[in-house]
Amino acid sequence: MTSGSNDQVYQSIGVGYSAARRPDPRIQRLIDTALGDARSVVNVGAGTGNYEPAGRRVVAVEPSLKMIGQRRAGSAPATRAVAEALPFGDQTFEASLATFTLHHWTDLAGGMSEMRRVARRQVVLLFEPWETWKFWLVEYFPECLSLPSEIRAPSVEDVRAYLDVQTVLPVPVPADCIDGFAGAYWRRPEAYLDSSVRAGISSLAQLSGQVAERCVQRLREDLASGEWDARYGYLRELPEIDLGYRLLIAG
Repeated sequence: MTSGSNDQVYQSIGVGYSAARRPDPRIQRLIDTALGDARSVVNVGAGTGNYEPAGRRVVAVEPSLKMIGQRRAGSAPATRAVAEALPFGDQTFEASLATFTLHHWTDLAGGMSEMRRVARRQVVLLFEPWETWKFWLVEYFPECLSLPSEIRAPSVEDVRAYLDVQTVLPVPVPADCIDGFAGAYWRRPEAYLDSSVRAGISSLAQLSGQVAERCVQRLREDLASGEWDARYGYLRELPEIDLGYRLLIAG
């Protein structure tokens, strides 16, 4: 889910994104509850439209034509624009929503200011970098940490500097999560060997072919030898895990 100059990132890596990404109903329920009684919502950095609530007036904002073109039939109308310059008047909506997108924004302050300007309530789903970077996947794909999107990924405290955050909720990732974001397959490591899975994870999709193959090969070897299970096999018994995903309610 994109914003600002990162339009070009998804223009190049967004092929097949919608096939790997679809809303998980358990996460959807958390977001719907966080939106409260808001009857109108603007989804900022909307991507293909995951987590847009049903039964409300929703407008999506997305700069990438490739992502807009993958929105499913019946999705909310999409406007091509960026978070830092929303084409709406003050307080046009009752809530603004941003999910899995802030790390792609090049101007966090500008985007947060716009979310606050157009809506009385703001709901944000992000990953807490210092928590998420402890995830075992980083060991196998360490080059991800050098990507601009990961370097500038904001923390909860960063967002607090711009929004009046009232509530911070952990978003546990279920073992059978159906939305293929980076942490979704924490208990199913074999999934990361699949190029179609990696295509739906922006950090992995941005790696060059040679780098990605080297990372994948190491994971493949550790799974075949039993090394991964020796170190992380206990995860296969857990029903869910906290990987640092957080839902913020502000306004």
